[in-house]
Order: sequence, then C-alpha cells, then structure tokens
Amino acid sequence: MARNLFENAREAVNRFTQNRDGRQPSQEDMQAAKQAIQSAYSQCSQEEKQQLQQLEQQLESHHQNMR
Repeated sequence: MARNLFENAREAVNRFTQNRDGRQPSQEDMQAAKQAIQSAYSQCSQEEKQQLQQLEQQLESHHQNMR
C-alpha cells in the first residue's frame, strides 16, 4: 500500500509538470498532486520522504514558472 501511495504521488506530479495532454494544468491538478504527496508521507520510508520533498519542490517550481 505505501508503495502505491508513493507511486501515485510521483505520477500526479509528473502529470502536472509534463503537460502530456497538451493543456495547461489546472489548480485542481496541482491540488491533486499535493494531496497525493501528503497521503504518501504517512506511509513511506525516510528515503521516500526525501524523494517526496523533491517532488514537492518540483511541483512548486513548475507552478511558479507557469505564472
């Protein structure tokens, strides 16, 4: 289960930052990615927590660049 939450968080950030479907990501997309990250924090290893922090930074950075 924890692995699933971690993978879901990574995939949500990738969907937000990679703009695969040709449209601008919405605020809802960003919130979904943030929620996936927060859910994963509760059930992951220390190494995964560090990776989640990096994903959060990537998400915030991408969001700032969109403005």
